[in-house]
Amino acid sequence: MTAPDRTSVLLLRLAAPLQSWGDRSVFNRRETRPEPTKSGIIGLLAAAEGRSRHAALDDLADLGLGIRIDQPGSILRDYHTVSDYRSRPLPSAAVTAKGLQKPTSPAKHTHITQRFYLQDAVFLAAVEGPRELIATLGHAVRHPAFPLALGRRSCVPAQPLALGPRTGSLEDVLRAEPWQAAPAVRKRWGRENGDAAHIDLPATLEDPAGDEVRDDVPLSFAPTNRTFTTRRTRHTYLAAPTGLTPDPARPRITGGHDPFALLGW
Repeated sequence: MTAPDRTSVLLLRLAAPLQSWGDRSVFNRRETRPEPTKSGIIGLLAAAEGRSRHAALDDLADLGLGIRIDQPGSILRDYHTVSDYRSRPLPSAAVTAKGLQKPTSPAKHTHITQRFYLQDAVFLAAVEGPRELIATLGHAVRHPAFPLALGRRSCVPAQPLALGPRTGSLEDVLRAEPWQAAPAVRKRWGRENGDAAHIDLPATLEDPAGDEVRDDVPLSFAPTNRTFTTRRTRHTYLAAPTGLTPDPARPRITGGHDPFALLGW
């Protein structure tokens, strides 16, 4: 990693009606992890820069990553059945010597498929790396070459996505940034906790001495050669400012249209 005084951190606010961060999915059942994967974040950055699926990822794979869970959301299951409109048996995943799909045996006329999503979740992702690269990535996220998505193409991010560069370590940056949950969530929490100045939020940080190993660092996104390697992470809680009480060093958190504001909710 580059010397600390030559690094910076790009903050990304990952919020959308739906997100999905899979790492062990199969065709008929595609899971989501409860927080973004490194492969998903690198895929977003590579798309922003306009890299092809066959492009090298070494510089992006070397970036440090920290994730803070500002609003965990909930799991949504999307259930499908698939059949041939001509009432023919469905093909199997196996192929013949000529490369043609074999029919299912015994004949199967319906496949059940399931997709899992996170709904109404908000994450704060901190990406650490050389200052020049972080500046380039920050500009790319604001002016993406390809459409950006939170895990899957159908999961379009809400604005703002890029919160800009910061200085400091991943942990320090994630601790200092105000809580990014939806206004209604912050307001409800404030009523229950007396507008406390800080809230403890779970976070996952890359750490060579971490006790968890994750197999989500992409080496190639090539369709015929998708390969990954591992990284170590650790879990912690960070006391982040809520923005519910005046802070002379920071403006009060605002943002988003609240349709219930006129009702005093």
